Amino acid sequence: MKQFAIIGLAPFGIRMLEQLSLITRDIIIIDKNPDVINLYKDLAREAFIMDEVNEKVLYKIIPPEIDAAILDLGSSLEAAIMITNYLKKLQVKEIIVKADNDQQGDVLKIVGATKVVFPDQETAKSLTPLLASASLFKYMPVSTTLVMAELLIPPDLAGKTAREANVRKNYGINIIAIRHENEKEFQMLPHADYVFLPDDVILVAGIPSKIQALVAEGEVEHASGLRNFFKFMFSSRL
Repeated sequence: MKQFAIIGLAPFGIRMLEQLSLITRDIIIIDKNPDVINLYKDLAREAFIMDEVNEKVLYKIIPPEIDAAILDLGSSLEAAIMITNYLKKLQVKEIIVKADNDQQGDVLKIVGATKVVFPDQETAKSLTPLLASASLFKYMPVSTTLVMAELLIPPDLAGKTAREANVRKNYGINIIAIRHENEKEFQMLPHADYVFLPDDVILVAGIPSKIQALVAEGEVEHASGLRNFFKFMFSSRL
């Protein structure tokens, strides 16, 4: 199960916490406001009230195996820069930082942010599935009824031909293109007798619930949480 740290519970940090908590409670939250921590502590495994810029304490709180850290320090660019740099020193795999504009984003990337996001309502919707799933590489909501996604072929389909898998009939989605995991370029599915390999990545399109079913097929551990997440994500607005 993936582990997350959310540092700073400003609006974007709160939205990410609410959506990630639908899938896992393996979340650490940090904020200097005790009222905010008390309000959201039940959604996380651990909650800390502290000055987020305390480097020594941050090192003790953030485990080395953490999968991703999400920063939302409100309007404090200086704090975001410092903490991003600390997390880079800790070799955190994914450092996702909220910024207000492109100039701030450029600075945050220089000091170690792996991804900079901007405070629009769709960001958390697009980002959370990628963090929650090990087999989902891209997730692009086109509308509330159509999604495009890039995902690793589910293990149950590896070894089957495209005709045998019959993804359109069995899952109600369309395979647009295919590539191997170690390749960048997609190509059209060669033919119905093509045999899916374990490292095949497919680009698919369909309604959110159908995409969810195919993702959960390869992630039994997360299946229930993913179902809840997709149900929430497309039945309400951020």
